[in-house]
Amino acid sequence: MSTVRKLVKGMEKKYIVNSFLSPLVMIGEVLMEVIIPFVMAKIIDEGISNSDLPYVIKTGLLMVGLACISLTCGVLGTRFSTFAAQGYAYNLRKRLYDKIQSFSFANIDKFSTASLVTRLTTDVNMSQNVFRMAIHMCFRSPIMLIAGTIMAFKINASLALVFLIAIPVIAAGIILISILAYPRFEKMMRRFDDMNGAIQENLIGIRVVKAYVRGDFEESKFKKAAAAVKDAQTRAEKLVIFLMPLLQLVMYLTMLAVMWFGGRQVVGGNMLSGELISFFTYVTQVLSSLMMLGMLFISIVMVQASNHRICEVLDEVPDITAPENPIMEVKDGSVEFESVDFSYNKKADNCVLSGINLKIESGQVVGIIGGTGSSKTTLVSLLPRLYDVFRGCVKVGGQDVRKYDLAVLRDSVAMVLQKNVLFSGSIKENLRWGNPDASDEEIIQACKAADADSFVQSFPDKYETDLGQGGVNVSGGQKQRLCIARALLKKPKILILDDSTSAVDTATEGRIRSALKDIAPETTKIIIAQRISSVKDADVIFVLDEGKLSGAGTHEELLANNKIYREVYDSQQQGSGDADLAGEEGGND
Repeated sequence: MSTVRKLVKGMEKKYIVNSFLSPLVMIGEVLMEVIIPFVMAKIIDEGISNSDLPYVIKTGLLMVGLACISLTCGVLGTRFSTFAAQGYAYNLRKRLYDKIQSFSFANIDKFSTASLVTRLTTDVNMSQNVFRMAIHMCFRSPIMLIAGTIMAFKINASLALVFLIAIPVIAAGIILISILAYPRFEKMMRRFDDMNGAIQENLIGIRVVKAYVRGDFEESKFKKAAAAVKDAQTRAEKLVIFLMPLLQLVMYLTMLAVMWFGGRQVVGGNMLSGELISFFTYVTQVLSSLMMLGMLFISIVMVQASNHRICEVLDEVPDITAPENPIMEVKDGSVEFESVDFSYNKKADNCVLSGINLKIESGQVVGIIGGTGSSKTTLVSLLPRLYDVFRGCVKVGGQDVRKYDLAVLRDSVAMVLQKNVLFSGSIKENLRWGNPDASDEEIIQACKAADADSFVQSFPDKYETDLGQGGVNVSGGQKQRLCIARALLKKPKILILDDSTSAVDTATEGRIRSALKDIAPETTKIIIAQRISSVKDADVIFVLDEGKLSGAGTHEELLANNKIYREVYDSQQQGSGDADLAGEEGGND
């Protein structure tokens, strides 16, 4: 029951009311269906046997009325259960989505994006269908089973014993199949995760797939994932499919037995023909109800795997939360790292950052340089608490970042990543992610600072141009500049540019750096770059090497005192002409 309470928690009152109305009106349907065979027996044994036409007509009209009431109750019950199930799924998806929004990167990494998508879609759909079936059948089938059994015993107690023998046989089959089915359905959902992961990876990297002509390889990989889902699903559902023939076999054997023994009693004069017909109807109702309860039980067992996966997300505790009495204002953009160690798996023997000590004054322009895998992005991700330190302390505005309200802290830090993300909608709508209340003048000013206004103005619809999903209607360099403009609109205390000008040429990059000095003089700017030309004018440059701080100083100081920095500078100077040319051609503008 704890799982059920967890799943229905937060449902709106109207959906809860419908969840109770559905089984209640289904009781009316059941009662009418139970009375109808009794009335039918009266027509045969009293009306037709005595050739009493008025009695047949009167009782027949009564049957029609009962059938209409049954139909009305059935329609209302289905409507109520469907409406309640839709509300249940809506509430569950909303809670899951809200919970995921509270996750840190570490929480998301734990589940994987593909698995979270599966849980929000396939798992919720399965849970919704079983919820609808449960509230529709939870009263109907048991009441039909009990009422039908009582009426059968009332008509002929000795004959009723025949179909009671079938009940334990069916129950044993249901329990056995349920026990065997659960682990198979759990495995099936894991295969769905794998398949969704393959789809997601392929669609995100579709340009790379086409560029390397790897469509056949990706198709083969997807076929394997889809085949694994098919095999797991077939193996799981084989058991469930086997249940229906088993139940039907028992039901038909019971009917044959009732026909045989009941027919003998009619011939012997111990039972009337109408009673046998109505008894036969009650037997069908009882066994059908038992079958429906069996299928409901199997469905509940099947959905346990999905419910468990849903509850895993709902129960997940975000490892990054705001303190009880958070600081609600970031004073300035100063940054300080005090003996910082960081590990993704929170193990001391696997730190990707070790012993980081550095200090940045508010308003400084800071460069961070280092080889691939030196954890430059990880370092700056600690500022807005996308991850938390393993040891040590990160301070922003003179306070430990763990003391701030998360929204306040993250609103004061703007990050522009190398892998830029734009969303469906117009350019203006995307830019207002940085500031929903930004005026048109502020948007244009930010775009001019990011050297984006010129190409935006060249579009027929200018700032109303639709970008398409993921910004497919603009080039890589244009995406980067729009993302820089979006970050500037945020007016942050700290602006992080993580290799965010890699897709623009050096001339454009120079214009952006120059404009940033003018538009945001009080903002601390942290520039992560591969090109030394991008950071050489910074107030201070930090050199990272394999997760450790190798050196700090100005461009001239590092040239004189830091071997790693000097080697990078010399290698870029030797190929400067080619590098600049590559930058211009690779700008995708």
